[in-house]
Amino acid sequence: MRRRRIVGGSSSATASGSVGSGSGGNMLRFYTDDAPGLKISPTVVLVMSLCFIGFVTALHVFGKLYRAKSGAGP
Repeated sequence: MRRRRIVGGSSSATASGSVGSGSGGNMLRFYTDDAPGLKISPTVVLVMSLCFIGFVTALHVFGKLYRAKSGAGP
């Protein structure tokens, strides 16, 4: 397992150079079998986020209906 090297400089040129050079390799590492953490596909993440948005929207609608039915104001 490789360890991440810590860059000790405060120069913005070295920071931007190190980020730009290995960003493609780091992004592809999320989709490999040796990546740590929960392994779910991007489609599952999309469906879960849409369900969460729908749930919050339904809560807002139910809250509005409950408030209108009980006559608690505008």
